[in-house]
Amino acid sequence: MEDDGSVPRHSCLKLEPRESQPIFVKGTWFDSRFDLSITDGLNAWVCHASEDAVRDRAAQWDQPVSEYVSLAERYLGFQHSDSVYGFTDAGDGHKRLSWTFEKEGTKLEWRWKCQPSPNSKETTAAVLDFLMDANVGLSFLGVLNSKKAKLRELRDKLSKQEAAGKLPQEEEESTDKTETYVSDDENSEVESLKDPPATSKDIPSSRSRGRKRALQK
Repeated sequence: MEDDGSVPRHSCLKLEPRESQPIFVKGTWFDSRFDLSITDGLNAWVCHASEDAVRDRAAQWDQPVSEYVSLAERYLGFQHSDSVYGFTDAGDGHKRLSWTFEKEGTKLEWRWKCQPSPNSKETTAAVLDFLMDANVGLSFLGVLNSKKAKLRELRDKLSKQEAAGKLPQEEEESTDKTETYVSDDENSEVESLKDPPATSKDIPSSRSRGRKRALQK
């Protein structure tokens, strides 16, 4: 198999073509070519888009090769709701994979013919293994993100509770102090009522004592 020297990129898409059962499309993308492995879970097909084939297609659409590959990767790496996908019979067990897109206000359709895989079980297993590995990685990241979100939620909740808890506590303490103060005042008032202020009858007069002394002399 030819190699253009670029580092390959991989994608795997569960595609729901129009008027066809769902299929899985695994793509291996290079700068100037790409390979597709397709399975419906039982049968499998492959498409080897060589450098020459991609160059011819790109020339037909007046596009650079790298742009053609990038656009194909975009539509076969993720199903676009505004695109019409097809996976139809092309005779002799072959299938034709197609998708539409708009360019400068014009709706275009790209089609690639896929041949039956020489080993459907092996191709299907390779696609599903890649999909499972990708899902495990995504699930692991999902678990980490979920845990981080829960930790942030818990931290924010504790912060709010702490902030809300300090204020009532301070208010409660000030209220207790106020009640104690009022209670002390009330006790003081009660005590003052029990022990009325001394009157002039209870306080000996210094002048009276002075007169008594004067008389005695």
